[in-house]
Amino acid sequence: MKFYNREQELNLLDRIDEQSMRTAQMTFVIGRRRIGKTSLLVKAYDNKPFLYLFVAKKNEALLCNEYVEEIRRKLAIEIFGEPKARHFTLVIDEFQEFLSVNPSVYSEMQHIWDSKKADSKLNLILCGSVYTMMKRIFEHSKEPLFGRATQRTYVKPFDIKYQDIKINVGG
Repeated sequence: MKFYNREQELNLLDRIDEQSMRTAQMTFVIGRRRIGKTSLLVKAYDNKPFLYLFVAKKNEALLCNEYVEEIRRKLAIEIFGEPKARHFTLVIDEFQEFLSVNPSVYSEMQHIWDSKKADSKLNLILCGSVYTMMKRIFEHSKEPLFGRATQRTYVKPFDIKYQDIKINVGG
């Protein structure tokens, strides 16, 4: 798959990653479906300590089991107890779907973020494709994660000049 014209977004994500080596960062990424958000994030963190979790519409226990296995496989750490304070990027894709899995996730995240971020070097990227829900989660004053995000970015569609256009001429 070709990857084009996302230098501006890649540079922003790189700067956020550098900041997270000093202090925890929470970034939310919004863009409509099939626009390349996941590809952008995978490309940005491909050669760095990186964990990608997808919020599927499934039973909470099954989702948690999948996450535990992915954490063990990618980060080689035990899940229970205090993990070592080391820098890495955690991407949670389709973040708004926690609303259907377990809506209390947002207030739990608020508590953990507020109590642990000062001692953390986590680069937390929360990605979603339902614009209104993501805006509400992070920008509505009555929501638990209001005011917690340190960065936000909107992934926009390509201009027509960057799209891979194939034209058949003749028969």
